[in-house]
Amino acid sequence: QVQLVESGGGLVQAGGSLRLSCAASGGSFSSYIMGWFRQAPGKERELVARLAWNDGSTYYVNSEKGRFTISRDNAKNTVYLQMNSLKPVDTAVYYCAAKRSYGASWDVWGQGTQVTVSS
Repeated sequence: QVQLVESGGGLVQAGGSLRLSCAASGGSFSSYIMGWFRQAPGKERELVARLAWNDGSTYYVNSEKGRFTISRDNAKNTVYLQMNSLKPVDTAVYYCAAKRSYGASWDVWGQGTQVTVSS
């Protein structure tokens, strides 16, 4: 059974940085699309960044590009989300997800990790 486990969340002051990790196990993710999502209370879950495992190509949503960086470590089967210049509006539960192709649905999800940014 494929599994994703997030870690690295916590409490940080505005302007600070965090690096989230998503450890993948239980199968081969070499052809998968990986994504970081977030969901704040009362809001819809939204895509933050996306990465194709096979070639490392990335995609960022709106203004998050420049503050957030998605990357991978093939040896560790881990995807990261580096978050810099954090703002209180970034406060949310952050989820790692995976799908087999760009056209597929996101069908593998981690448990989420809480990120809280104080002002």
